[in-house]
Parts: sequence; structure tokens; C-alpha cells
Amino acid sequence: MTVQLNHTIVSAHDKQTSARFLADLLGLEVSPQYGPFLPVEIPNGVTLDFINVTGEITPQHYAFLVSEAEFDTIFGRIREAGLDHWADPSHSRPGQINRNDGGRGVYFEDPAGHNLEILTRPYGSGG
Repeated sequence: MTVQLNHTIVSAHDKQTSARFLADLLGLEVSPQYGPFLPVEIPNGVTLDFINVTGEITPQHYAFLVSEAEFDTIFGRIREAGLDHWADPSHSRPGQINRNDGGRGVYFEDPAGHNLEILTRPYGSGG
């Protein structure tokens, strides 16, 4: 059996807003609600299942490997939306992108405070 990540649950104060935010930025679709979850399927078959929670949300990190062309498109949407973005996960390099491993990467937050990242080269891949 090959082990693959199938889905993960993403906490949100408003699952519709958070799911739509991610789908719109990445150019994906929000799937129909399944039980209490609102899924966004990533092209590799993994779904992010958004669920409403009350109280404080512990921010998680979600990184999306994209092509150079997809990076340009998504980063354009980030800038067009006026979203704060950073070159690093500690948010110490505002308004910048990184060029780690010969690619490009950028971090930004979703409406629930999760730290999202798009990158064009996996870390440690050289370049």
C-alpha cells in the first residue's frame, strides 16, 4: 500500500469565507459541503476540509508547490487583493518573496490566521 495524504481539517471562524479565499487565490473550486466540512480539493487529490470552530484558532502552516507560471498568477492575485505577504515564515521580510533553492516562495495569511505559502521548488531541492 502506498501511503498518501488524503485530507486534513482546517479550522476557521467562517468556513465559507476561508474556503473561498483559498480557492479563489489558487484558482480552485470549493466542493459541496460534506457533513460539517467544506472541502477544497488540491489537484494532487488532497482535500482541505474547512470546519467552523469557536474560540481561538491555533495557526497552522499549509504550503502549496506550484509552477513558475502559477506562482506569477497567484502572486498577482495576492498583490491585487492587497494582502500582506512575506519572504519568510517568521514574517520578518515584509513585501518580499524568497528565492530559496533557485525557485520563488511567498507567505501570506488566510482569514483565520493560518500561514499559507506558495513555492516553486521544494526546500532542499538545490538550484
